[in-house]
Amino acid sequence: MPESAKSAGIDQLQVILQRAVGTDNVRADPGDTWVYGSDNSRRHHAPDLVVFAEQHEQVVAIVQACHQAKSPLTVRGRGTGTTGGVVPIEGGVVLSLERMRAKPQIDAANRVARVLPGVLNLDLQQAAAEHGLFWPPDPSSAAFCTVGGNLGFNGAGPRAVKYGTPRDNILGLRAVTGDGQSLRTGVYTTKGVVGYDLTRLLVGSEGTLAIITEALLKLTPLPESQISFQALFTSVEATTAAVVALMAQPLTPCAVEFIDQACLQLIRQQGDNKLPTAAVAMLLIEIDGPIDVMSRATEAVMQATDSPALLSLETAKTATETTRIWAARKALSPALRTIAPNKLNEDIVVPVSRIPELIHGLQQISEKFGIPIVNFGHAGNGNLHSNLLYDTQDPAQANNARPCLEALFDLVLQLGGTLSGEHGTGLEKRDYVGREIEPVTLDLMRRIKKQFDPRGILNPGKMFPVT
Repeated sequence: MPESAKSAGIDQLQVILQRAVGTDNVRADPGDTWVYGSDNSRRHHAPDLVVFAEQHEQVVAIVQACHQAKSPLTVRGRGTGTTGGVVPIEGGVVLSLERMRAKPQIDAANRVARVLPGVLNLDLQQAAAEHGLFWPPDPSSAAFCTVGGNLGFNGAGPRAVKYGTPRDNILGLRAVTGDGQSLRTGVYTTKGVVGYDLTRLLVGSEGTLAIITEALLKLTPLPESQISFQALFTSVEATTAAVVALMAQPLTPCAVEFIDQACLQLIRQQGDNKLPTAAVAMLLIEIDGPIDVMSRATEAVMQATDSPALLSLETAKTATETTRIWAARKALSPALRTIAPNKLNEDIVVPVSRIPELIHGLQQISEKFGIPIVNFGHAGNGNLHSNLLYDTQDPAQANNARPCLEALFDLVLQLGGTLSGEHGTGLEKRDYVGREIEPVTLDLMRRIKKQFDPRGILNPGKMFPVT
């Protein structure tokens, strides 16, 4: 399309959108649209227009306008994702749902929350806590990320090991398809098998099938008690054996976090010099439940971690000690950006028993390509965040970054794993999806996409490998 024709089309679409949602809710100035062209992956492509919606009916009108204009439409919350999932690589319109954040409606008797997509995860937790409840998904960006984003990418966090992901903690959705049709999925009850499970299909679809405008979330009672532990080991094998033993206990831990030797060294460099240099791995363990079972659960943790390779097991007895134990884990992602100009952040998953093979294999890959790889994450379900740290100004590292990533993905698949546990595919993993999903399945997925989004306007260029 000639640039003049495209510009005229954008101008016409801008007028239509202004009529639908008001002039103040549409931005076309490059100074306004620029900031909506990226997420935490540092990839960037500015959209032509940014439009804000505050209610479902406005989303319907926006999608219908973009459908008629055949304009790309990318939905976003706060842009905290790390895979480029909301980067509008084909321009067009970015629909921001950050203003759809009315206070969640909590039905405490039925343990249900009715939530709009722009509500921050932390705000939902605080609203639910007033009724003695919580929503299990707890990504590290909870204070900044939206519930809509959590649902779009099935982002979970440490508690997923016990309580599951967003797919496991949702009852129903209200959404708008790519041709502007409204639909409701799921039920209000915790049981229901009428029809296909479109709710779980939309969760994790990265805005490629429909735009979520409301969610019915399943809440869980807050535990009476929580206890945290820090265990240091001299071998990865002993660390993994402890994880396997922990997950075999009757009381499942609510978090089992793994930190490798490279991360421990980074923590020391950040000022925590109390960590013994002999430590090659750390587990951060949290158990929760009724007060009267905590003593027995603590004994189970001690038995599971007991090993000749155990250097120390520290128990947090106060809120201050708990905060200190977890501080290093929460600071890792920001700290990694200070030691390398560029980072590929992967959230791979392997069977828990194969974590040692993964870690040792990644060490060999790191040495082969000359790119540091540091690993931490949710060991209880084998979901580790492997970070490739490199410098584009270093020609060797710049050339080796992608081959190094490909070798990492090959290793994960060889170990029976998957390329993404909670970050989604976005742009970072899009072209590798075909390595995991067979052609017949990919073709079926493309046909499902066509049914929801006939003109392919929703988040184009994502999810499927470029053919």
